[in-house]
Amino acid sequence: MSAMNALEQYINATNTHDFKHVKQLLHPKAIYWFSDKTCTTLDEIQHYFEKAWDTIKEEKYSASNIQWLVVEENTATCIYHYHYEGYFNGKFIKGSGRATNVFVKNHEQNWKLVHEHLSSNE
Repeated sequence: MSAMNALEQYINATNTHDFKHVKQLLHPKAIYWFSDKTCTTLDEIQHYFEKAWDTIKEEKYSASNIQWLVVEENTATCIYHYHYEGYFNGKFIKGSGRATNVFVKNHEQNWKLVHEHLSSNE
């Protein structure tokens, strides 16, 4: 699997709204920088994801303008524009922002997300 496939799998896992699918793609020491919070443990990341899924119902997450800045044997970094849409308090909403993702290969040669930085356009 390539790093590009890892990003696609990550986005698909996010859209399942089931953190067990997301967790399979995360490095055990993953760190997330969200616009409003830093998460430094898998438990914190899970709580943030589940709160977001509970807040925005039927959320669909996607990426555009993906640029791979570095792709090496064991590391890869990309930037992209993220988009989301769903229902907040019964009203359809959508938004977007910028993202940076850093992937590393583990001992089994699987790509794992070790860092994500999201910043909102709002």
